[in-house]
Amino acid sequence: EGKFIRSTRIRVARNLKGYGLSPTLEKEERLELEKKVVGVLKSLEGDLAGEYYPLLGMDEATRQKLVDDHFLFKKGDRFLEAAGVNKEWPEGRGIFHNKDKTFLVWVNEEDHLRIISMEKGSDIGSVFSRLCRAVNEIDKQLGFQHTPELGYLSSCPTNLGTGMRASVHVKIPKAAERSDFQSVCDKYQIQPRGIHGEHSVSTGEDVGVYDISNRRRLGLSEVQCVQDMYDGVKALLDIEKGRPASTGRPSRTCQLL
Repeated sequence: EGKFIRSTRIRVARNLKGYGLSPTLEKEERLELEKKVVGVLKSLEGDLAGEYYPLLGMDEATRQKLVDDHFLFKKGDRFLEAAGVNKEWPEGRGIFHNKDKTFLVWVNEEDHLRIISMEKGSDIGSVFSRLCRAVNEIDKQLGFQHTPELGYLSSCPTNLGTGMRASVHVKIPKAAERSDFQSVCDKYQIQPRGIHGEHSVSTGEDVGVYDISNRRRLGLSEVQCVQDMYDGVKALLDIEKGRPASTGRPSRTCQLL
């Protein structure tokens, strides 16, 4: 129901074969990587086709538009600074997005790539399908770092495995006020936070709106990551509506109710 689910978003962290992770990249390597990635992104067709916007030399109108759309990523915090991720900022960094703004790629942020699929509403199937098509095409042309033991490699250990974060912005003020809110989240392996990022609190007209995402990344498939999020949000919505929380697991990933 639209009055509960505002938007759905799934992203993965990926790094290219043949290069060190972001903290180790030299300027020339970062620029070379950006050139390769942009070439592939500009070759995408259909609903994945779009434009690339480099951060270096970006005009004010474009910058403000990306800020207004909540697409623009910022220079890393003090921890990423200490790790060396911010070297030569903003050179070699940029954002790609399609015409409908439902498919984005961040280039040379914390990882070489953050590939994102998103849209208004609650159609997980649509968001997941778009992401899979994009990830598979980029992987086919560039190749991602992957090991059987650790899955997809990432600059942040919490992203090892699938590197996937599936999330919705959902309004659940009643469920969030309950004393067992966190225990329900723990049961379903989901992470609640404010809609403005980690450690944020939703305020004003957004009070009661939470960003709910899967917590597990390692040791399970991408479909299972999405299923964790789906099951957890479904349980929270049942509580919000005053219904007993679901105990069974749906047989497939589908649109949130």
